[in-house]
Amino acid sequence: MSTTTDTVTTPALTPLTSTDADILLTAARRAADAAGVAVSVSVVDAGGHLLAFRRDDRAVLISGETSTRKAYTAVQLDAPTADLVDLVKPEGPFHSLPTALERPLLFIAGGVPVHRAGRLIGAIGVGGGAPEQDHSFATAAVAELGA
Repeated sequence: MSTTTDTVTTPALTPLTSTDADILLTAARRAADAAGVAVSVSVVDAGGHLLAFRRDDRAVLISGETSTRKAYTAVQLDAPTADLVDLVKPEGPFHSLPTALERPLLFIAGGVPVHRAGRLIGAIGVGGGAPEQDHSFATAAVAELGA
């Protein structure tokens, strides 16, 4: 007796590469430079591992930590951190989430997930400007990558 099994072939997904990370980093810094804002930029892969980081000489020191945490938060929750701010306020449904995990999340605008073919492949985080500025720099970088 012969049986036939239908197999669905899913195209291989290219993960976020170091070249992609460099494009994101450069694009975010270019957007920040155009606005006259000194920033730090972090890019993480889908597992939250740092692929690229750069802090402008004039950026405040804490921006390095905030950019990395924003990227990590965006990839862990697969959402822009700008969309999550209200969820962690005292009356929000996730108010205890920032302190619930071993690695702290950061719910300040500036973290944006990166998708390719509709699947999460990483995230970028920008810190150093006002939250709305950081978000716009990160969003511009993701748009430039065109993943």
